[in-house]
Amino acid sequence: MDDIYGIIPVSKFNNAKTRLSPFLSSQERENLLKSMLKDVFMALKEHVDKVIIISGDRDVLDYGKELGVVTLLEEENSNLNLALKQAMEWAKDKVSKVIIIPSDVPLIAKSDIYTLINHGKSQDFIIAPSRGGGTNALIIKPLAIEMNYGEDSFRKHVSEAIAHNLPPLVYDSFFLSLDVNITEDLGEIMLHDEKSNTKTYLQTLNISVKPIHGVQRLKVSR
Repeated sequence: MDDIYGIIPVSKFNNAKTRLSPFLSSQERENLLKSMLKDVFMALKEHVDKVIIISGDRDVLDYGKELGVVTLLEEENSNLNLALKQAMEWAKDKVSKVIIIPSDVPLIAKSDIYTLINHGKSQDFIIAPSRGGGTNALIIKPLAIEMNYGEDSFRKHVSEAIAHNLPPLVYDSFFLSLDVNITEDLGEIMLHDEKSNTKTYLQTLNISVKPIHGVQRLKVSR
């Protein structure tokens, strides 16, 4: 049995990051998601036995095959939580633990993935929160808890862990907490990243970033 698999759930390319519209066109948002997905895959592949992408979009799965990952077609009428349950059902007899990472965490390589996964060898529940109260990394035994992705998922997952007698280890990381939803998030990538596929792609779009004082910390423009 392998030690750990990486699972990356991916939404449909044509639904990618609609909150970034009209700052980015539909094709630009798709290219952005591909770049972020590649960065997540590259960060994981050195530290896990296999990387799995699950999606209901065959274009996403075709792209995953190009990257060299295992691909799973999401069942019809599914959702994120059901898709993750499906992926863990597939993995449960093959691996001891899984690490679940969203496809839109492009600064993942700047966080200490080695340390995070190494903790997973002795800890049965490790969680990294997003800035908005979501879950941007989760290490568990397959099917150890119910998936509760969506609003306030960090708190819900921690509550699930406690209910199942799994002492939660919280891994706080600025870089891992950044998932991309709004234009200011693109600015964070431009400021804090160095050589990721995501930053390289954003540079082709002539995006500029300026620190400001106010409700928003950054002004992002083209």
